[in-house]
Amino acid sequence: MNSALKRIRIICAVVFVCGIAGLIISSIAGNNVGVVTTIGLTTSLAAIVLLTASTVANRQRIDAFNDALAEQVEGQIGALVAGGAKEDTVRKLVSDAINLGRSAS
Repeated sequence: MNSALKRIRIICAVVFVCGIAGLIISSIAGNNVGVVTTIGLTTSLAAIVLLTASTVANRQRIDAFNDALAEQVEGQIGALVAGGAKEDTVRKLVSDAINLGRSAS
């Protein structure tokens, strides 16, 4: 995990804990609407920062499935099998090629 993201998560966790404590203390101390609103907005801002940082730091690509390309690959597999290749071996080769391509990106 990225050290900057780790720091952001720790800071947000501290803000969450302090926000909960602040809401409890302010409600006991006199239920001042301005203080409660400020604490609530600060805590919600920390949640937005945490969500944004986690989303930006996530570098996994979303797999997009292309039906036309899949159909072409399936046709090529069929042609190789018709030419005498073992289907299991060809499918294993295609699977390994896909995994190699994913690990390279």
